[in-house]
Amino acid sequence: MSIPVLISCVALAAWLYLLIGRGMFWRARERDEVREAPQIPAQWPSVTAVIPARNEADAIAASLRSVLAQDYPGPFRVLVVDDDSDDGTAATARGLDRDGRLTVVTGTARPAGWTGKLWAVAQGVTQAAKREAPDYLWLTDADIAHAPDTLRHLVMRAEESKLVLVSLMAKLRCESRAERFFIPAFVYFFQMLYPFAWVNDPSARAAAAAGGCMLVRRAALEAAGGIAAIRAAIIDDCALAREMKAQGPIWLGLTRRAISLRPYAALEDIRRMVVRSAYAELNYSPVRLVAMLLGLALISLGPPVLAVFADGPSRIAGIASWVLMAASFAPMLRFYGRPRLWGFALPLIGAAYAVFTLDSAIQHWRGRGGMWKGRAQAIAQR
Repeated sequence: MSIPVLISCVALAAWLYLLIGRGMFWRARERDEVREAPQIPAQWPSVTAVIPARNEADAIAASLRSVLAQDYPGPFRVLVVDDDSDDGTAATARGLDRDGRLTVVTGTARPAGWTGKLWAVAQGVTQAAKREAPDYLWLTDADIAHAPDTLRHLVMRAEESKLVLVSLMAKLRCESRAERFFIPAFVYFFQMLYPFAWVNDPSARAAAAAGGCMLVRRAALEAAGGIAAIRAAIIDDCALAREMKAQGPIWLGLTRRAISLRPYAALEDIRRMVVRSAYAELNYSPVRLVAMLLGLALISLGPPVLAVFADGPSRIAGIASWVLMAASFAPMLRFYGRPRLWGFALPLIGAAYAVFTLDSAIQHWRGRGGMWKGRAQAIAQR
């Protein structure tokens, strides 16, 4: 068997598996609006929102206003933890308190072995437990804007299905040229890694969450060891999901109710976002890095190369794989309002993400792993 024929067969088999055997991730059907009307709880449980914030003066006002505007019928308070900001984030947050429901806490120095965000979250969770001991903790970010009914729907889903964690993947901005090119694929690849249907299946091992919007049952979080159990995690949302799924069922879905306010105006902004955590996804393993790069070259770049330069059965298989690849990307492109034909650019987008992942490994080896807002947080994990 010639090398082109072998590559074409492997690529076609890989894409058939991805479309059929990986939880049908590409259909993007796990959404918070795709369901029957949820049951209204007999008694609305208490909730405290915990929002870590580091240098978020540009976004926190819009985010906090949306949180404070929730139409939640039960007891609800908001706790912002200022994580050593130097841009007026805390003052902006304090200025939004109108009815005493908002508390802004000044975070203390980060202990060794903790990432900055998780230390801020842990302080907020501790304060919430001391003040109100709420039934649920709503962990959301200072750059996420929510529809007024976001919390109500999160709680109804959690109560109805006895979930310990409900997470919504906020819809990312898709306006700039860089965003339109990279963002739909970012979510597509995340779903490929963590098929939402598997995440939501209590019998499956897969566990994932989206850190911008997570409703956590407080008692289950404490039983899992609290935020301290994941204190060094760079991909903290998925780490938390693994701990929580050991306590009970979880749920993750796409949403239009939560929207990210963070812009990615240029290629460099996208690169920094991916570089921060890509190598951590590979568990800092050079072997996994090489395998990922080779695998991506084989099943992503191989089909269009064969479609253009090969002939005979190899070319037919290459075209078939490329078409399957583009078709699998179509639902996510539709979710983000992009044309379906853009799916044929997925090999090029995937190659760019591979370069970003290699860059992530290089930054880690240089002692700059997990870089976020001036902090290299993966140094201890080298």
